[in-house]
Amino acid sequence: MLTRSDANPAVNHKGQPFKWEDPFLLDDQLEEDERLIRDAAQAFASDKLLPRIEKAYLEETTDPDIFREMGESGLLGVTVSEDYGGAGASYVAYGLVAREVERVDSGYRSMMSVQSSLVMFPIYAYGSDEQKTKYLPGLASGSLIGCFGLTEPDAGSDPGGMKTRAIKTDGGYRLIGSKMWISNSPIADVFVVWAKSEAHDGKVCGFILDKGMKGLSAPKIGGKLSLRASITGEIVMDNVEVGEDAILPGVQGMAGPFGCLNRARYGISWGVMGAAEDCWYRAHRYGMDRKQFNRPLAATQLYQ
Repeated sequence: MLTRSDANPAVNHKGQPFKWEDPFLLDDQLEEDERLIRDAAQAFASDKLLPRIEKAYLEETTDPDIFREMGESGLLGVTVSEDYGGAGASYVAYGLVAREVERVDSGYRSMMSVQSSLVMFPIYAYGSDEQKTKYLPGLASGSLIGCFGLTEPDAGSDPGGMKTRAIKTDGGYRLIGSKMWISNSPIADVFVVWAKSEAHDGKVCGFILDKGMKGLSAPKIGGKLSLRASITGEIVMDNVEVGEDAILPGVQGMAGPFGCLNRARYGISWGVMGAAEDCWYRAHRYGMDRKQFNRPLAATQLYQ
């Protein structure tokens, strides 16, 4: 039996030195382009996000320039084709970006994930060529900010209970309804919203709305206890008139929004790993630096 006195905490079960900075040895499993994207995201998060997060969190403010800065660093729409301003990279690369951003703050990762997975992905996967050309380059550069409207006041985990309706008109559709807890919405230029369409037998369809449309508003939700650096709001559609060119032609039914959410889960799972790793690193460093009774705090049984 291996006892505490026998164990070498710096060696893993294969006899290899334990790496505090990479406990799962992920770096050895990455492709070169994935490492480059990871390093770029790490530098961006350290240089651009870390210096502003404390003030942003305390004051519950979001700096829209962050989107442009992310775009300049190539961190938006990582999996989208280079033809539309993306990097054409893997979902591992996308996850690595989320991991580095969420080391700083979960709200910042949410901003990035919504733009990349919930706005750019449906336009790229389900949109027309005209929609892709119109929106994706601006979203990739961060000059346009997007939001994703699925959750409603009475339909969160149950999108089948959606009340937002798209009513067919002579020239397109009229949207009536509201969405709740929508990241980025108060500062968004592009709104990807989902509604039950009477013209499609009540199936859920996606629509692209533009800021400034008559009847479209996005009030901020304030007083949050978490994700305070990521602005959250509503989407209110009071008889918003759109043309036929606003509908996402490539999908009908719940496969549309669920396809987006499935892609977003990469960012969520990788992101929380970044947050957890940062907590672990900080705790480890504190335990090694803090001295009690002439030895590091990390040497005590309680800390271990």
